[in-house]
Amino acid sequence: MWFGKKLLMFGFVCATWISVSRECGLGQTSINNRCQDYDECEEKPSICGNNSNCINTNGSYYCQCLSGYKGNHGKTNFTAVEGPCIDINECTENLHSCGHLAICQNQIGNYSCICMSGYIKNSSSPGNCEDINECKEAEMKNEHICGEKGSCENTNGSYWCKCETGYTNYGNERTQCSKLSCGRFSVDNKPMQLLGGLADMLSMMRNSCLTLSNPTTSDEKKADGEALLEKLLTATDSILSPGPVDSSEGVTELLGAVENSILLIGPQLIHNKTKIETTQTDAEIAVQRGMTRPTGAIHLTNDHASLSTDWTAAAGTGAYPGFAMAGLLSYKNLEGSVNRSFEELEQQEPGPSFQIFSKVVSVVVSNPSTQNLSHPVNITFRHLQDIKESPELSYICAYWKEKGAWSTDGCSQQQSNATHTVCTCKHLSSFAVLMALYPMEPNFGLMVVTKLGLAISLLCLILSILTFKFCRSIQGTRTTIHLHLCICLFMADLIFLAGISQTKPEGGCKFVAGALHFFFLGVITWMLLEGVQLYRMVVLVFNATVRPLYLFAAGYGTPLAIVVISAIIRPEGYGTPHHCWLSLDNGLIWSFFGPVCFIVILNVFFFIITVWKLAQKFASLNPDLSKLHKIKAFTVTAIAQMCILGLMWVFGAFLFQAGLPAVEYIFTILNSLQGALVFVMHCLLSKQVREEYANFFSCICTPQKKRYSDLSTTNPSSSQSQGSRTGQHTGESQI
Repeated sequence: MWFGKKLLMFGFVCATWISVSRECGLGQTSINNRCQDYDECEEKPSICGNNSNCINTNGSYYCQCLSGYKGNHGKTNFTAVEGPCIDINECTENLHSCGHLAICQNQIGNYSCICMSGYIKNSSSPGNCEDINECKEAEMKNEHICGEKGSCENTNGSYWCKCETGYTNYGNERTQCSKLSCGRFSVDNKPMQLLGGLADMLSMMRNSCLTLSNPTTSDEKKADGEALLEKLLTATDSILSPGPVDSSEGVTELLGAVENSILLIGPQLIHNKTKIETTQTDAEIAVQRGMTRPTGAIHLTNDHASLSTDWTAAAGTGAYPGFAMAGLLSYKNLEGSVNRSFEELEQQEPGPSFQIFSKVVSVVVSNPSTQNLSHPVNITFRHLQDIKESPELSYICAYWKEKGAWSTDGCSQQQSNATHTVCTCKHLSSFAVLMALYPMEPNFGLMVVTKLGLAISLLCLILSILTFKFCRSIQGTRTTIHLHLCICLFMADLIFLAGISQTKPEGGCKFVAGALHFFFLGVITWMLLEGVQLYRMVVLVFNATVRPLYLFAAGYGTPLAIVVISAIIRPEGYGTPHHCWLSLDNGLIWSFFGPVCFIVILNVFFFIITVWKLAQKFASLNPDLSKLHKIKAFTVTAIAQMCILGLMWVFGAFLFQAGLPAVEYIFTILNSLQGALVFVMHCLLSKQVREEYANFFSCICTPQKKRYSDLSTTNPSSSQSQGSRTGQHTGESQI
């Protein structure tokens, strides 16, 4: 019963609400039981979004975009659910009224017309532009916009400077007349005749200069700066391609001619930046034009160098000709032609030796006062090799003077690492980074170790040579090899001790370097012959003897052939400023280390085969143990000898580089041990040699009478035992 009453009341309320709702339509509201319009625009001001108007209607509303905007769906009247208003780009939709001399620039809800350069807005016709008569305005202001030797001619949107003979506007509008000095391209100089192709290049540039300075021809056709620049660099390639320039005067003339040519070509270039690379050069030129001086940074770069400066330094503070230019030119192979003429540097700083350590770079700007810039320019050079500075090595920033010499005036090193050096210069010219090599301070301890060790080595080698020469019981192929190995090592150590540091005179130093090259190669070659002989003893067994003539041909002929060929190909590689040895700069050192590496690898191969064959013979059914043990001992000593010699030249590869004292000590000790090692292994450890030594000393120490009495009392059994020993020794010598 209670539930029925509740349900009846709920139905009554719903019916009442439905009847009231039906009395007011959509967009209306009931006020005092009367339906009135609901003003959505007033109640919700932002209902249409930004850049639009809300318009109320009876029972509804609609939105309209402001001028310069349109609905998202392209409708004039729309509601909030159909999207906001967006800007109309009058410029792209061609709804603007800008004339053909103005540029339309879109704005939010509007647009504006900007007149092109040389035009101004016409007050009587908004949106249209009219030409500015720059000549008339300049005359009214008493300004010489074309320079003193130029007359102004107004053109549509610009003006043109008509130049007198000897002056040019470089074929550019709005550029005042500048004086041309075509005489700088004269070919009436003697150094020109020494440098093939330079006269032709200067003649080409002189003709171009005269054409520009002639008003009757310069106005007919605008010059093609890019084509002229390409011709200039091609002509430079033809000059440098045959090889290094022989004279400093020729280098000076070439550098000056190219710099003057770029100054002439730069203003004729069309683009703001032009980059051209050829086989011998790499050039990048930046140009800025305008009524006012350009400002901002300049950064030009290539694979060899980069230039950092600004337009203030490039344009200068003098009369502004209407353009400014900056150029960076790298010569890819000119460093070989200027790796000399260090006299001025050697006078300023005696002691170090100098060499070019970067590509030669020329910096050219339109500023006529390049000898005293308002602020320095920075040039970053890439080193030819990656080497860090050290107490014995430093990098110097230098420029090429007109008299044909390197100088550091006005240039200094800002920072440097193993790969690059940054130079700061207060003037402009052609630049490069020089490497200064300072003499290494003599190491007293190393000198003592070297002289003492080599003296011991030489003494041991003399004893070894006498032993191998006069000890009859050990004569054979191996002894011959050991004898000449010791001779080569003795000569190499003796020359090393006496002449490695005698760099003057230069011819004598080259001879010492060549002799060391020959005898050290001889040591390695005789070591290879020992490995070959051991291989023959194990593999061939019978007839393992080699004729001495063949040994001499291989042991001395091979090193001699290598030295002769190396001296013919790279004669300048023998001798360095600090040591009489092979140069590390031009690759000649590999004429030594190449054969050393090859022989060591070949010897390793022979020794592996030898050890393998020995193992097989020891494992055979009836091995000749006496003979095999001797060959085994020979092999062990040969391998030890190869390890000492090979290890020595592993460290020897780094001997002549500064900053490695540990390597120098290790090399010196190993070099000193060689003679002693040969004497110990092949003499003192040999039973036959020890017995020969014992007999020799017994002959010296025993009195003459005692020896006669011993000889007379010798019994037959003793004679037989001595005969048997002699037979044993003879058998050993045959091996």
